[in-house]
Amino acid sequence: MKVAIFASGNGSNFEAIAQSEELKQAGLEIEVLVCDQPKAHVIKRAEKYHIPVFVNRLADFANRSDYEQAIIDKLKPLGIEYILLAGYMKVVTTTLLSAYPNHIINIHPSLLPKYSGLEAIERAYEANDRVTGVTIHYIDEGVDTGPIIKQCKVVRLRNDTEDSLEQRIHQTEHQMYVEVIHDLLNKNNGVGK
Repeated sequence: MKVAIFASGNGSNFEAIAQSEELKQAGLEIEVLVCDQPKAHVIKRAEKYHIPVFVNRLADFANRSDYEQAIIDKLKPLGIEYILLAGYMKVVTTTLLSAYPNHIINIHPSLLPKYSGLEAIERAYEANDRVTGVTIHYIDEGVDTGPIIKQCKVVRLRNDTEDSLEQRIHQTEHQMYVEVIHDLLNKNNGVGK
């Protein structure tokens, strides 16, 4: 299964996927990293795994549709089957959704629909929520509103700081994303039918 991973920042979820031997053995091929931030740390991570990088800045285009069309033009010749969002900080719109209907997956650090959008961990921490978590879902035209694939709870410990809670949420994300992609690979390869 050929995928493109989209990321905007540090890229820890990207690396969790890229370094997974389990996913490689199951047939995952990461064809390209799409990044909208030329100085993002995720680019260094991609270089470490010899994964090609396509930097595409919204500011370089007249509108979002042209920006997304440039991404499609890059992905189509690569035979991309799924797009995996891993900390991609742009809202996906109709242009990209139409090209990859029900084939764009996102990971979000909250139990959606709670705390959609930005700063989800910070908002859960400030609200003193006892339980937060991670959601993996398909993308639709809303912000973090698409059909949920899987959710995992992360319990806030009594002595948690925002940083320690965030660290445990990220650990959960890394494990969960690999599991969900593995299930998708099995489904696409006809395992368990």
